[in-house]
Amino acid sequence: MSDVRGAGSGPLPGLTTSAVQDEAHIGPNWELRGELIDGVRLSEVRNIVTGNGATTELWRREWSTGMSELAQVIHVALEPGAVSAWHLHRSQSDGVFVVGGSLRLVLYDPREGSPTAGKVDVLHLSNVRPTFVLIPTDVWHGLEVLGHEPARFVNCFDACYDYDDPDEWRLPSDSDEIPYRFS
Repeated sequence: MSDVRGAGSGPLPGLTTSAVQDEAHIGPNWELRGELIDGVRLSEVRNIVTGNGATTELWRREWSTGMSELAQVIHVALEPGAVSAWHLHRSQSDGVFVVGGSLRLVLYDPREGSPTAGKVDVLHLSNVRPTFVLIPTDVWHGLEVLGHEPARFVNCFDACYDYDDPDEWRLPSDSDEIPYRFS
């Protein structure tokens, strides 16, 4: 039997596998723990239940997201199981806000000199717990739809899409340049 230990609690009785205890990733007030990739900002908001439905703020300038100017907004719908990866912008920030379904958003910091160079962040996003995610320039990101329903998100940019010279850089989802594999 392997010597599997929890947080100071000794071996787990009857366990015959090489179980590994989860790291703490959420605090007592349900805030995310741990350092994110440098420049990534999360602004968690609440749904406001009204007499006839719900209202959710998607973005506010004073959230200090780092996106001072809102230049373009698009709506994206992805089918169940879809993977959209990998993607990077050199001159624009990218904001993601899930409005339906669930997504796994994976970020990778390839920036030399960044305090988080080489770091991978994996965020699980849903309209159940609304969160605006700011992705800074030069950070690779990819999305994977979770569950059996389509996922929908609003994508905000601080620069408009340039039809003649797109600020869109891509790698395949299984690229060896990024230390993460989608399921």
